[in-house]
Amino acid sequence: MANNKVISEALGLIFQGIERLKDAFPNRKFTIDGRLVGDIGEVIAELEYDVTLDTVQRPHYDARTSDGRSVQIKATFKDSLTFVTEPDYYLGFKLYADGKYEEVFNGPGSVLYARFQGLKDIGTKLKSFPIREMRRLSELVEQDKRIPKRQVSKS
Repeated sequence: MANNKVISEALGLIFQGIERLKDAFPNRKFTIDGRLVGDIGEVIAELEYDVTLDTVQRPHYDARTSDGRSVQIKATFKDSLTFVTEPDYYLGFKLYADGKYEEVFNGPGSVLYARFQGLKDIGTKLKSFPIREMRRLSELVEQDKRIPKRQVSKS
């Protein structure tokens, strides 16, 4: 019985957290069974980068930059990120249980696609790519090819 109580309490805390996220960011659903991590990544992107999240879902894209570029946003707690087709721009984040996160990749999807194009089913099926390799590729992206961070006003 003690384990049932632990599960009940833990789920209660999770759902309290989800409700807080929904209240703060009502344009995202934060569903626990499928979209929670992705929605968190999208909110991070909108808060920190020059992107506006789509209000209507588009295949393979989640946002647009102020100059109209389409952006695919991915987030994970694991050691790999995914994509199916070559996105115009890709923002990838690694999330940590303590609430921290890091940018893993920021740049044109063509950089990722060129590196992984030899893989079977690339461009047709969802594929996972190692975060360590995506970090390395991101370091090669020139600053003017990245999605800029939002300017923080100093008050």
